[in-house]
Amino acid sequence: MRVLGIETSCDETGIAIFDTERGLLSHCLYSQVKLHADYGGVVPELASRDHVRKTLPLIEQALAKAKLSAQDLDGVAYTMGPGLVGALLVGACIGRSLAYGWKIPAIGVHHMEGHLLAPMLEENPPAFPFIALLVSGGHTQLVRVDAIGHYELLGESVDDAAGEAFDKTAKLMGLDYPGGPRLAALAEQGRDQQYQFPRPMTDRPGLDFSFSGLKTFAANTIASAADDAQTRADIARAFQDAVVDTLVIKCRRALQETGLKRLVVAGGVSANKHLREQLEQFTQSIGGQVFFPRSEFCTDNGAMIAYAGAQRLLAGEQSDLAIIARPRWPMDTLNPPSI
Repeated sequence: MRVLGIETSCDETGIAIFDTERGLLSHCLYSQVKLHADYGGVVPELASRDHVRKTLPLIEQALAKAKLSAQDLDGVAYTMGPGLVGALLVGACIGRSLAYGWKIPAIGVHHMEGHLLAPMLEENPPAFPFIALLVSGGHTQLVRVDAIGHYELLGESVDDAAGEAFDKTAKLMGLDYPGGPRLAALAEQGRDQQYQFPRPMTDRPGLDFSFSGLKTFAANTIASAADDAQTRADIARAFQDAVVDTLVIKCRRALQETGLKRLVVAGGVSANKHLREQLEQFTQSIGGQVFFPRSEFCTDNGAMIAYAGAQRLLAGEQSDLAIIARPRWPMDTLNPPSI
């Protein structure tokens, strides 16, 4: 089965074609970073308009790269949520309309399920069951995954997501958009243990996260510190260390409580070099394994949507003709494929 994947949940237009027998045939991505840079963050209306301009040309490009025509496709998968409602509607309208015109089934995909399954696109995919850490600008969640669609939410952020905290702290430091990757780069120049930041909610039971207070602690530290390049790097290092340590502590706790040894880490923040190093060291120390998607599939992309949609289409699922966007959509409400 060859499936076209369309991702338009926020500020990146991702298109891909996945073949359930041959694997990923093509993927194309257009980032709106330059469009939103002058505003210091994503402007939803501008994002939606740019998806309108870019989606169809990228579909044509993906088909050309795969050396396929529309008649060679067996299904269309598009992101139905969560995300920006206007951006989601662009992908849903185009995906649902193309599927109708091409007389093939369409399926609306959960954005975070796509991230969760992104490591399945690698040569060494994880086996079920595993614990997934989904960590991005909009979500920080720990999920037990027993099979596709069999998800148990173990913990999540009660306020800011980890990626959101990175972006907001970067903005406090005067770093340009997108702030998270810039803060991580600055942290590499920082010295260890120059500042002591808290590890929020690690001194109590449970697997929930909270990063809003850490952002406030960073704001107070920035306001009282000297304004020079090395100090800024030291603060960035201390902030990143606090976020990474918190994530590692909660992952350790989740694996201990469930007795599992496999960890999947996905979402934009999973590209963070320091987080990868720390989780690899931790899982090796317990005789476990950690799985990451390749860097290009950490952020939003069409490949993960095409893969997730293909698994559900194979099971006989499909969306009806209604065009629906779900900007808020808890992942633990998903049903397993009806195999």
